[in-house]
Amino acid sequence: MEKNIHPWACPSATRLDFLVDKLTRSVEHSRNGESYETLVVPAEQTDRRLFFKNKGWLFDWKNEMKRKERTVYKLVLQAYPTHVMGLVSLEKREGHIFMHLLESAAINRGADKVFLGVAGNLVAFACKESLELKMEGYVAFYAKNSLLLHYEKTLGASRKGAQLMVIEPPAAIRLVNHYFKNFTL
Repeated sequence: MEKNIHPWACPSATRLDFLVDKLTRSVEHSRNGESYETLVVPAEQTDRRLFFKNKGWLFDWKNEMKRKERTVYKLVLQAYPTHVMGLVSLEKREGHIFMHLLESAAINRGADKVFLGVAGNLVAFACKESLELKMEGYVAFYAKNSLLLHYEKTLGASRKGAQLMVIEPPAAIRLVNHYFKNFTL
């Protein structure tokens, strides 16, 4: 069954440009290959002081957290819950989760990144949320043109318009099973 997900009411939506460097089992240290267990939890108001642009964040996460229809989640290492590895902004919509923003922390971007798998982990979390909310795993987001093929290959996303990408149930379940080994519906 194909969902009817359209870019309604989002003409100015941010075109996402995160890179999925590797699908890992959690996050993986780029130098030694060691895996670290993670948690994805809602960002709290007390976290807002961490999300200044001068602390390495590219997006205005403090402003994003003020938007009542959206929830910002942070990916942290289970052993170090104060170290934010990445952030994602999600909105529950009719029949799907809409992903507004996704960003890896500065230490996890570029050629010298410390951890691999941050973006994949956050996208898998969005799919998990969709499954838990009985939305069958559907996740939608807008992508920059240069990354459309990348998201098709790495996430199994499908194009549903010029820049609208949708992760449908088979791809969502694959991502969730990859990152959340104990997940059951």
